[in-house]
Amino acid sequence: MKVNYQYMSPSMCIQKENHTTLGLAADNSRKERVSFQGKLKDPLIFRDAMLMLREIVISGKEIEKKERKEFFAWLNQEIERRIQLHEKYAPKVREELTTKMKEEEGRRREKEEEVKQLKKVLNKMQKEIDELSVWKDYNKLEREFWKFIKEKDYDLWFVLDPVITVHRDEVSFEAFSIDESTYGCLSIPIEEFELLKTPSLGTTNIDFSAKLAKEIERFRTDTDVTLSVNPDGFTVDMGVMPEHIEKKIDLPETWIKGFCQVSSAACLNGVDVELTPADFYDICSFLRRHKAKKSPRYMKWILEPKKRVRIIFEPYHTELILHAVYQGERKREEKIWGRRRWLVAERLIPLAKSFHVRLLGFGMPQFIIADLGVMKMTIGFSSWSSNDWVKGTAFNIMAGFVSEGNYRDVYKLLQKERGLSIKEIQEQLRLSAQEGTTKSGIGMMLKKGEAYYDVTTDKVRFRQLCSEPIPEELYKVTGMERKVNKLQNASLDSFRAVRMENGDYRFSHDYMEKDNYGRDTTRNAELVIDEDGQIKTVSCTCAEFQKGDRNISDPCAHILALYLMSFKFFGLPFETGKNYKINDIMEMLL
Repeated sequence: MKVNYQYMSPSMCIQKENHTTLGLAADNSRKERVSFQGKLKDPLIFRDAMLMLREIVISGKEIEKKERKEFFAWLNQEIERRIQLHEKYAPKVREELTTKMKEEEGRRREKEEEVKQLKKVLNKMQKEIDELSVWKDYNKLEREFWKFIKEKDYDLWFVLDPVITVHRDEVSFEAFSIDESTYGCLSIPIEEFELLKTPSLGTTNIDFSAKLAKEIERFRTDTDVTLSVNPDGFTVDMGVMPEHIEKKIDLPETWIKGFCQVSSAACLNGVDVELTPADFYDICSFLRRHKAKKSPRYMKWILEPKKRVRIIFEPYHTELILHAVYQGERKREEKIWGRRRWLVAERLIPLAKSFHVRLLGFGMPQFIIADLGVMKMTIGFSSWSSNDWVKGTAFNIMAGFVSEGNYRDVYKLLQKERGLSIKEIQEQLRLSAQEGTTKSGIGMMLKKGEAYYDVTTDKVRFRQLCSEPIPEELYKVTGMERKVNKLQNASLDSFRAVRMENGDYRFSHDYMEKDNYGRDTTRNAELVIDEDGQIKTVSCTCAEFQKGDRNISDPCAHILALYLMSFKFFGLPFETGKNYKINDIMEMLL
């Protein structure tokens, strides 16, 4: 998707006596002309949070490695292609081709001398043209231009500008990393500003260059800072208006999808752990001092009720005992890959009062909310793959955001109110739509980039990710969603639920389908959900699941349909060890 950013001037810090104005130039190509002007009460916290947000944006510039799954898919195709070539060019045909090739080789040699003579004539003519051409110094000028860019603002051409949204109750800054692995959102309440004029609500991109980041680094305790977002740009006292800036960026489809999928993942249930700044420092300190060169590279969190949290780092087998005490009711273990990404939040340790960690389960993302007192920073990490937001788990399906639902009604309501909880949206639209269709409408807004889920306030907030509507192919209902919808309407005669002795719930169901030859076949899906609502294990007999990673990071439609159905009955007072059928469950509900 090609996006055109238009800024009337670069963002800049304007110094005047003892006052600094942080001028953020807004994207002028958007319909909403967002403006904001307010004096910051805590410029130091804002400084470190914004610099950390920039670290998220520019992180992951290393060359991506091909994933094992993609390699084997390519290998199978290559083997099939070579088999076909072998069958096509059998030995007899090869002999005929060899004879023809020898004949053609003789003709080619005859033409070679003619080609050499023509090349000499061509080179001579080209030299004469170059001497008279106005473009003869173009390459030299181009080299000087790129040298200038590298020295002045090298990051300008690959940084994806953050998104700022002015709400009625807060100002938020969102960013998504280049490698599509890390999401960041800084939330600043309106009360933390001394407003100098009435804000204009809306969303826009801001020009956030490396030069501006260096200016922000100069903020000190005695710095008097005013945050100003202006679509008309900024000028200095020299009386010269800076040059208009236009950026044309071809955004990857996976980047857009990943940015939108973060909100769906944030809506899922998880295990919450409250860490002190000292705990988070200990984790970052270990990661900073140790860089594993062999597998497995993960940290295993051991959570026991009313006991201190323990983390085992592999492959060192080193245990770290934190001061934080796990407040859950049952023992659990969580493995986390991509652990070095946690170092991006290291800058916030001196300012944070606490770090709220939410673990969504094996192969699932993690979220960290840094409580900075007056501000909140939300950071989302994908599981083990750099762009696993879109390549693994279908978060929108797991969150119940299936189909379009009453999207138009939800859009009108959120555009008016700007921010509501899912429960508030359902209550206000209960007369015009059912609960399920309203939730699907919310999901469609998230997939289209027209809203995001704010973890800190538990609200769905209206926000236009791009200046132009996202292409339909990036948000349209997928084949997986259609299949899940179809499976949900299937008969539940074989649905089973069991409460195990350790408190977990095991759900299973047999799905009747047609195979590739039109024969009836049975797909058995099973999953185990713990008391906190997290998926522990999954299994399915279908070919799609067996060919994949065979875990929740790569589910099939049967597992997703079973999850949506099972979650409706999760938490019912099942007797331990008793096998419940759908009729038994309905009697309990009635």
